[in-house]
Amino acid sequence: MDTPASLRYTDSHEWVRTDADGCVTIGITAHAQDQLGELVYVELPAVGRSLTRGDAFAVVESTKAASDVYAPIDGEVIEVNSALADTPQSVNSSPYETGWLIRVRPANSSQIDSLLAAEAYLDGASAP
Repeated sequence: MDTPASLRYTDSHEWVRTDADGCVTIGITAHAQDQLGELVYVELPAVGRSLTRGDAFAVVESTKAASDVYAPIDGEVIEVNSALADTPQSVNSSPYETGWLIRVRPANSSQIDSLLAAEAYLDGASAP
């Protein structure tokens, strides 16, 4: 399964990409979308919302279940992927590119360093 080495990950299957402007893009991993099945709805937070690490900020709903998505870091939502309102299945077909969920201005960028590297994430994701 695709797990880009350039990203950081959480145990709850979110990924974080640090962008050139210092902000981060957040989505759910290929493993997460595979477990959920085909997404039919994505509920995203409002731009300007403050996130606290570990708190739910979005809901992804599939034909199997609805799941919360958790903030990997503290910060402020600066952009949401509004295209997901019409094409939530983009998360399934391209979880690391067109299927991203939100962009965040980090409150404390050092929190990113505490997230999992790809290899550590894969070790945990494959555990029973």
